[in-house]
Amino acid sequence: MAVNKHEADLVKLNCSTQSYDWGRIGSDSQVARLFESNCGVRIDETKHYAEFWIGTHVSGPSVLQRIGNVSLKDWILQNPKVLGDVVVHKWGIDLPFLLKVLSVGRSLSIQAHPDKDLAGLLHKLQPNTYKDSNHKPEMALALTDFEALCGFISSEELDVVLESVPEIKEVVGNECVDQILTVNQHNGEVKEARVLRSIFTKLMSVNHEVISKALSGLINRLSIENKIRQLTSKEELVLKLEKQYPNDVGVLAALLLNHVKLEPSDALYIAANEPHAYLKGECIECMAASDNVVRAGLTPKYIDVKVLCSMLTYKQGLPEILKGVPLNQYVRRYTPPFEEFEVDQCVLDQGASVVFPALPGPSVFVVISGEGSMLTSSCEESVSEGAALFAPAGTEVRVSTDSELRFYRAGVNNKVLLNP
Repeated sequence: MAVNKHEADLVKLNCSTQSYDWGRIGSDSQVARLFESNCGVRIDETKHYAEFWIGTHVSGPSVLQRIGNVSLKDWILQNPKVLGDVVVHKWGIDLPFLLKVLSVGRSLSIQAHPDKDLAGLLHKLQPNTYKDSNHKPEMALALTDFEALCGFISSEELDVVLESVPEIKEVVGNECVDQILTVNQHNGEVKEARVLRSIFTKLMSVNHEVISKALSGLINRLSIENKIRQLTSKEELVLKLEKQYPNDVGVLAALLLNHVKLEPSDALYIAANEPHAYLKGECIECMAASDNVVRAGLTPKYIDVKVLCSMLTYKQGLPEILKGVPLNQYVRRYTPPFEEFEVDQCVLDQGASVVFPALPGPSVFVVISGEGSMLTSSCEESVSEGAALFAPAGTEVRVSTDSELRFYRAGVNNKVLLNP
């Protein structure tokens, strides 16, 4: 499946944004600034700009800049060779990944993404809520200092929380707490996960009045103790979350999850059926092409506690932080254990250039800052902040700049492309 000359050109894209309450407002949002540069739309200083999407997903499709109103998805359907044989054979005629930029002003919901089997079932049963049948493994690559909740805390930390936070014991009951403390002492991992599931499910399922009373007690206690001792970072987080989402069960649930802090260029990946919530900061996010989210706290949106609690793996311990692998002095690659995608970070010094070799799969690029040019065998495109481009399979791309240029490339995991 060779790509002909006109299909090998870089394709400039106009991209869409998503406005959610947790997004940063106006010009404070990197998403807003990228969108303004990308589409020439003036920033609304009262609007929450949360996500900038580059891809083919129906909820926010990119369109070809030079062919009015033609979506990237439709163009790919008309020119399937741009995906390459491996991608078409494995995923069909569509881009298997979705690239985003996120500007997080306050916490997202406590959520998880279903695996493929569950996603198919949820889409069939509730198509208006779960809008596709795909799974959504994802990775967040920090642009700024970035915080998230991700996965359940270790057994040792859980023991401490259950013994030192009486408000949780009041909600789930002494019997549940005593049960997990006993299990932990005997190192029964399978049984421990079962009991953790029981505690988490009970916590997330109690009525609003019980949660409201417990949170009132917790906040009052921490406010008093804050006058006589330094609160832990998790306790400070609880106070912050309660201000954002008063009387929300997710505030208590946060005590059971890892509080992860990323520095710029750190990455965090999240598999299916793992609980998480982004808290603040800005990041590049890449995922399988899906928008399926099961929520259960820290949100005014639709929640599905029963499904979320039943789908989680209940693995415990800190998640892996990816630092990226340098490909050369300018490019660092982040490869999560997912087939659909990998992400390259590139920071070019003034006057520098770098070559992205031709691959048997497609890529998308997004420019975060600076100015430069992208050159293929058949075209050259000037790029600057907000530029988004699609590179067909088999396209070598040379990037150069007269100023510092920062951009990201997303493509199919090389291990899949080279070992189909």
